[in-house]
Amino acid sequence: MFRSLRRKKNALSIEEAKALLHSARRGVLAVNGEDGYPYAIPLNYWYDEESQRIFFHSAKAGYKVDALNACDKVCFTVYGNETIGEDTWAPYVQSTVAFGRCHAMENEAEAREALRRFAGKYYPNEELITATIEKDWHAVKMYQIDIEHLCGKQVQER
Repeated sequence: MFRSLRRKKNALSIEEAKALLHSARRGVLAVNGEDGYPYAIPLNYWYDEESQRIFFHSAKAGYKVDALNACDKVCFTVYGNETIGEDTWAPYVQSTVAFGRCHAMENEAEAREALRRFAGKYYPNEELITATIEKDWHAVKMYQIDIEHLCGKQVQER
């Protein structure tokens, strides 16, 4: 169902692809938009390797929410780990692409826990996490992507 990489020599191992998914600060969520146009939006996220899910938060309404309600198939991409080899001037960059199905989390306790773990990636301390969640919970909707396919690659940008 999912294509394999054309240039196998550029492929990252699954472990390397997951490591980048853990370490990247932001990713790009691509959804099926209106009139056949794709819609891709950068966002903060948290990757739970154990459940093979990516979590993010959103407002309760908007274009992204409408697109996800219309079609749950998504693509999520992160990139980074740029390095320059000793023998070349052009940098190498890694990327990870995850395909999956995305839906809003309906169980409030699970959604709050996912938001707490998500916030732990970005906020400096537990007190600020708790205060922010309590203040803004009414306006937040948590989403999860159930990963169906994951791959990564490293390319030289020249």
